[in-house]
Amino acid sequence: MRIGSHVSIAGGIWLAPGNAAKFGAEVFQIFSRSPHGGKVLPITPEVSLEFSKEMTKHKLDTFYIHAPYFINLASVKNNIYYGSISVIREELERGSLLGCQALMTHIGSFGELSEKEGIERVVTAVAKILNGYSGSTRFLLEMSAGAGRIVGDSFEEIAAIIFDKRIAKLNLGVCFDTCHAFTAGYDIRTAEGVAKTLSQFDKTIGLERLALVHANDSKFELGKHLDRHEHIGKGFIGLEGFRALVNHKHLSKLDWILETPKDNPKDDPENMALLKSLRG
Repeated sequence: MRIGSHVSIAGGIWLAPGNAAKFGAEVFQIFSRSPHGGKVLPITPEVSLEFSKEMTKHKLDTFYIHAPYFINLASVKNNIYYGSISVIREELERGSLLGCQALMTHIGSFGELSEKEGIERVVTAVAKILNGYSGSTRFLLEMSAGAGRIVGDSFEEIAAIIFDKRIAKLNLGVCFDTCHAFTAGYDIRTAEGVAKTLSQFDKTIGLERLALVHANDSKFELGKHLDRHEHIGKGFIGLEGFRALVNHKHLSKLDWILETPKDNPKDDPENMALLKSLRG
C-alpha cells in the first residue's frame, strides 16, 4: 500500500513529482490540464523527458491523472458528449506519453435519460474512446456519490457499463472513492461493514477490477448522496472505518490517493501519517 495525494502542476507539469515529494508522497495524482477547461499545453518530447527526470530525481515511479470535471459521457448534448469522448482519449494519450499508471474520470449524469438509456450512451462513449487505443495508461471509472442522477453510485450501475459485451474485454478498472461510496449508501464505518461492502463489490464487479482508492472521509452522513470530502477520521466514516479499509486484504495492496481538504501545508502529511498509523 502506497499513499499520496493530488498535487498541483502550476508552473509546469514536470514540477508535480517535486510537489509530491515535498510531503513524502509515495504516489500522486494530477490534472494534466485545467479541470474546468481552457488552454491545454501539449506534452512535447521535451516535457515528457523533463517529467521523467523529475520522477527519477524524487524516487517516484507511479502517478495518476484525474480527468477534467466537465466530462459527461451520458450527455444528450452532442457538443458535451463528443467533447468528453475526445478529451478522455486525449488524456489517455497524454498520460501514456508521461508514463501515467491510470486515468480516472467521473462518468457523468443521466439527466433526462432513463438509467438504461444513459448506460447505453456511456457504453457507446467508452467504446469510441478506446477504439484503436494502444497506450499504456489504463482507463478507470470512478464511483460517484450519486447526487443529481450522477452515473455510477452503485456497483450494479458500474457493472452494467464495464461488462457490456461491446467493452467487456477492454480492461476497464474502477476507482473506489471512500467518501462517494459511503454517501452513496455503502456502510464502511466498521470492519464488518467494510468486509460486507467489498464482498458485494467482488460479487458484482470483481476485486480484480478495483485498481485505485481515493481516500476521503465524508462531511455528510451515510446515504446522503453528497460529495463533500473531509480529513481522515474527522468525518462520518471515522477512524475505525479507515482502520478496516487500510487493512482489507485487497485494498491494502493498492495505491491510495488523498483528496482531502488542503487548508494548510500540514494537512496532506498529517492525513498520510494517520492512514499509515492505522495499518497492521
